[in-house]
Amino acid sequence: MNIAVMPGSFDPVTNGHLDVLERALKIFDKVIIAIGENPRKQYLFSVDERKAMLRQATKGLPVEIDHFSGLLTDFAKNKGAVAIVKGLRAVSDFEYEFQAALMNRKLDNEIETVFVMTRGMYCYLSSSIVKEVASLGGKLTGLVPKQVESALRKKFS
Repeated sequence: MNIAVMPGSFDPVTNGHLDVLERALKIFDKVIIAIGENPRKQYLFSVDERKAMLRQATKGLPVEIDHFSGLLTDFAKNKGAVAIVKGLRAVSDFEYEFQAALMNRKLDNEIETVFVMTRGMYCYLSSSIVKEVASLGGKLTGLVPKQVESALRKKFS
């Protein structure tokens, strides 16, 4: 079975994330969504809240949802993954992700990094911009799944 890990903060999950996931599932038998925990970052949603939103958004898909802290390559190896899937929106994403991919290869050259370009309709979309729009009471239709929109409205009410 070809397993890939798709890491991210998913704070919150967006339709852009789901687009990349659906396309990765055409390449891999199973994708493990890996919620990264970084003690230096401040999150809007807890890991458990992010897991719950991802479970709802990916219902029926061959995915596993987990979280990790530490090295991504260690997590991927422990899960039996052959690849790390990263979504790219713009050239600015590529520069950062390319450096990370090279470091991951240095740490474990048996795990490949696969870049999946997001669809043009999501190239501007990020969790950060979604949170900003939500905090200002803006329209979220088409940006996030309905249950995520509800969770955001609740957080900012």
